[in-house]
Amino acid sequence: MAVTNTGVFAQGFAHDACVLTAAKTFYADGAGAVLLSTAGANGSEYPHIAMIPRATITATQGQLYGFDGTNYFLLATCLIPATTVNQTTAISATLVQHVDGTQITEANPLRLQAGWKLYAAIGVALAGGVVCNAQRKDY
Repeated sequence: MAVTNTGVFAQGFAHDACVLTAAKTFYADGAGAVLLSTAGANGSEYPHIAMIPRATITATQGQLYGFDGTNYFLLATCLIPATTVNQTTAISATLVQHVDGTQITEANPLRLQAGWKLYAAIGVALAGGVVCNAQRKDY
C-alpha cells in the first residue's frame, strides 16, 4: 500500500469458511491445516472468527496459522467444548482468541499483511468436522 496521509478504509468485505476434520498436533508445519483465507492486496482485518461443530464431537483445540509462503506461525487458538448435536438444541460457536487470550473482535481484530494466508486446524480428528468461519475486511 502506498504511503499517503488519507484515511484507510476497507475496500471489500467477505465471509470465508472451511471444514476441519484432520488432527493437527504439530504446530510448525501445514500438515492437517486447511486454507481459510488469503489476505487482500493491501492486507486484511478479521473482526470475527469462530468455530462450530457439524456433528457431535469431543473437546478439541481450534488453531489458526499465518502462512507467509514459507513458514506457518500459530496466531490464535480456542478450546471447542465437547458438543452433542441434535435437532432440538442450538449449536454454540466458539470464538477464537489471540495468543494473548483476548477475543478477536471488531475493536481487536486479527490483522494479516498482504501476501499471507490464514489456515485453520483442530487438534483431534473429527469425522463430522468443525466449520471455521471468518469475517474479512480487505484494504
